[in-house]
Amino acid sequence: MVEDARKSIGDLMDVMAALRTPGTGCPWDLEQTFKTISPYTIEEAYEVADAIERGDMADLKDELGDLLLQVVYHARMAQEQRAFAFADVVEAVTAKMIRRHPHVFGSAAERAAGAAPGFWERIKAEERAAKARPSSPGTPAPAKVSAPHPNPLPASGEREASVLDGVPAALPALTRAIKLQHKAAKVGFDWPSLAPVLDKLKEELQELEDEIAGGKAPADRAKIEEEFGDLLFVMANVARHLKLDPEGALRAANSKFTRRFHAIEHRLAEDGRTPAQSTLEEMDQLWDEAKASEKG
Repeated sequence: MVEDARKSIGDLMDVMAALRTPGTGCPWDLEQTFKTISPYTIEEAYEVADAIERGDMADLKDELGDLLLQVVYHARMAQEQRAFAFADVVEAVTAKMIRRHPHVFGSAAERAAGAAPGFWERIKAEERAAKARPSSPGTPAPAKVSAPHPNPLPASGEREASVLDGVPAALPALTRAIKLQHKAAKVGFDWPSLAPVLDKLKEELQELEDEIAGGKAPADRAKIEEEFGDLLFVMANVARHLKLDPEGALRAANSKFTRRFHAIEHRLAEDGRTPAQSTLEEMDQLWDEAKASEKG
């Protein structure tokens, strides 16, 4: 690898291969599995979103690199199992994008027809149906390879296809709730307007309050948690009907809280104190001042 040359994806793959080489590689990297790396993959995706939210292009460049590293990392571990390699990932996603854009890459008739409403979901449904179909007679089964990896990815269980298929379980819970509700709505399982959703929200809040008021034994904590989850699920439905991104709204609320609490800390620091050396009443007053300052 030439040090002063501009690096390529091949160089990054070589670096990952070196890190994962027994005996000469990095002990930490050699210990990692799909499961241990997965949280980092999710974290890096969030950091990309954060850089976009802040409009920081320098950070976005770095964070996209970190996210790309995650793809290379997973592909390398799969290659070690002889399951697939990075080139297979590129081949699969390229073929998928071509397949899902017939109005760009298809026949003359398909290009002339343009992007018909619902075409994306229709193509994805066809792909899921194709995956669910058993192999045709005479098709050889894929060869079984003994994998040195200690924690291979689990095989998915077989069951009937569902309208809700294709919504990853690892998504942030609020995002997944929106996607599940959206899929159910496509087949008519949805409130007709926002008003009954708000009624349901009040109902779920009352049920949570009832459980809290009556929940004394440890066993009741599970029921309280269940009702709280129901309340959040309805809140996601409110966001969907309002065409809002609940994750984005909550991120904005988090930023607002952080900004105003920093203002409290700054005001107290001017007096040589910390929040722990203040009272709730004083901090509430400073909070109101910070809020009024923002609105003013």
